[in-house]
Amino acid sequence: MKHITKTMLSKKLAFVQEFLKHPLEVGSVIPSSRFLENKIIKAAEVASAKTIVELGPGTGNTTRAILKAMPKTAKLLAIEINPQLHELLQKIDDDRLIAHLGNVEGLEKILAQYKLDAPDTIISGIPFSTMSQEAATKIVNTIAAVLAPNGNFVAYQFSPKIAALCDPIFGKARSKIEIFNIPPACVFRWDKNKSTSLQ
Repeated sequence: MKHITKTMLSKKLAFVQEFLKHPLEVGSVIPSSRFLENKIIKAAEVASAKTIVELGPGTGNTTRAILKAMPKTAKLLAIEINPQLHELLQKIDDDRLIAHLGNVEGLEKILAQYKLDAPDTIISGIPFSTMSQEAATKIVNTIAAVLAPNGNFVAYQFSPKIAALCDPIFGKARSKIEIFNIPPACVFRWDKNKSTSLQ
């Protein structure tokens, strides 16, 4: 029990340290709550997905929740730009996980590198609100291009900026707010071929 508590504190400390060093790369000073994780998992329909991509996994809390919920035969590609946070991801012992260090703008090439099928869902925690319009638009266009037919894109954000980026491409999406998170976060979902209302 003491070991588990110590590990959790180490992850939280690492997250805070990287947020202070790179506030434009790390979306929040505190990892996602289990309430937010559950909302993300449900919105992305992880339980029925074969290929899952996670953008900006941070310390891996959401990554572990995805692994727990997804099928035994599925694959999860987690792309993290921060080397210190990537090291934490690599410590997750699960053969279904591919922890990749790199920029999400290269998503198409990264999928090809690991010979993965088109993703059924792409889950993003990267802070779109701190990016330039050009960089954010490029990422969203790449997401739309690589998603499988009827695939979905789920983003959890602290700013509504992403809606203005995604609505013209995917159609208008509804969002759900999770108040049991610090700070409260919105979970958005878009489908590649139709707009989606979260349940």
